[in-house]
Amino acid sequence: MAIREIRHYPNPVLAQKGETVTVFDAKFQRLIDDMIETMYAAPGIGLAAHQIGLPLQLFIIDGAVQDPDHPIIVMANPSILSQEGEVIDEEGCLSLPQYVDHVKRAASITMAGLDRNGKPSTLEGNGLLARAMQHEYDHVQGVLMLDRLSPLKRSLYIKRIKKLEKNRAHEHAAVG
Repeated sequence: MAIREIRHYPNPVLAQKGETVTVFDAKFQRLIDDMIETMYAAPGIGLAAHQIGLPLQLFIIDGAVQDPDHPIIVMANPSILSQEGEVIDEEGCLSLPQYVDHVKRAASITMAGLDRNGKPSTLEGNGLLARAMQHEYDHVQGVLMLDRLSPLKRSLYIKRIKKLEKNRAHEHAAVG
């Protein structure tokens, strides 16, 4: 297993719709293991393949967010079957470091997809698990949490990132 580099906004891979997963071989199993190690090292509760530079319809979630005995959830080629209710709560993203904001999500959700072995799987979630499922689903669709914010909040974040990048460039130039 290996810890992979997490891609940060504005990396273009984060805005791509994921490709359908069709092969569930040993290489794919290693990818999932790497994603798990990367997620825990970050630390996070979920990770989409996009976040490590691979635009695939694949995400993982630490199942313990809903049940301490639940194993890691692996979902390939997810689709939303149903969603109910609405809740606005704080949310963060490993691709948007040190940024948390309030995002509106469904209170409960049911998704279908394939597990790590390519077998059909249905997953129901509420609370934090529902939020994580929707967040990771957005990633495989090329949608970031930023896209769910008001235009003002989104532009403020983008300005902040540009300023940080400019400062880093000046620091790098001063050192080099």
